[in-house]
Amino acid sequence: MRSSGRGIPKGFMGSVTASERAQDSVDMARIAFGGDLQERTVMTSLINASSPLVWDATMLGSAEVYARNNQATIITPFILAGAMAPTTSAGVIAQTLAESLVGMAFTQLVRPGAPVVFGSFASSMSMLTGAPTFGTPEPALVLYTVAALARRLGVPFRSGGSLTSSKLPDAQAAYESVATLIPTIMAGTNFVLHAAGWLEGGLAIGYEKFVLDCDQLGMMMTFAKGLDMSENGQALSAMRENSPGQHFLGTAHTLANFETAFYRSDIADNNSYEQWLEDGGLNASQRANKLWKDRLASYEPPVLDEAIDAELKEFIARRKAVLPDAFQ
Repeated sequence: MRSSGRGIPKGFMGSVTASERAQDSVDMARIAFGGDLQERTVMTSLINASSPLVWDATMLGSAEVYARNNQATIITPFILAGAMAPTTSAGVIAQTLAESLVGMAFTQLVRPGAPVVFGSFASSMSMLTGAPTFGTPEPALVLYTVAALARRLGVPFRSGGSLTSSKLPDAQAAYESVATLIPTIMAGTNFVLHAAGWLEGGLAIGYEKFVLDCDQLGMMMTFAKGLDMSENGQALSAMRENSPGQHFLGTAHTLANFETAFYRSDIADNNSYEQWLEDGGLNASQRANKLWKDRLASYEPPVLDEAIDAELKEFIARRKAVLPDAFQ
């Protein structure tokens, strides 16, 4: 794991386009982390079933490499209900469970105890056009149910995200994204892919959407902490101190907590209409545009040991020299 500027660990994923590329990913991880990985799991990779009910050689070949090297795989059927599975949520759930169990069992045949994540990516589709749709209620039902199945099996669960079919960070994008993100949190999802920036059914990414989504993720992190029942959280001292009918603004408890009491959005405008106009009358997308540009301008890349960097570059150059053009 490598830390971002805010101190949040970021995982990384390896290639799955061929078993050879998977091995390249493992070899590069060995360089970066200094040695054998047989007793260490430092990366994960997404292994998709070819729904309905097929596992192809490419995915299984990559899964075999990662499992053999003790690296995690996210075994995930990618299902558009009505095309790659039945139209009903129960049918999608049953097929997801069957496909995932086969994939997870395969990794255990390769290496008993190999780390694995139960994945589910289920979307509804427009029965008029065949296009995938997001933020609809049926995939939310699938998400909740498959998460419960993962807990029953005792394995981590991957699903969810901030998904939308919209091409812009507009109202449709906001509604569809939150309609996926809230079930993601409430279901207890352990690993979320596509948590920020997703547009046009995953065909595009937008920086403004990324910033807006990250703001929502911050809110969800606060929400997921649950109710604070500590002495400070119960706030009995504030209620004892404060007389009936008097506001709490000046109490010692409020003064001690005012900086951290509530989540503070980087994007939302809560000022008066007049103040909003004076500040330029910007909408959320315009405010996000300024924010990502400011952050990009001030970005500082993480420090990487020069010797490791040189060895990785040498490995890349050596492998590119022998790879066919299709992989370059």
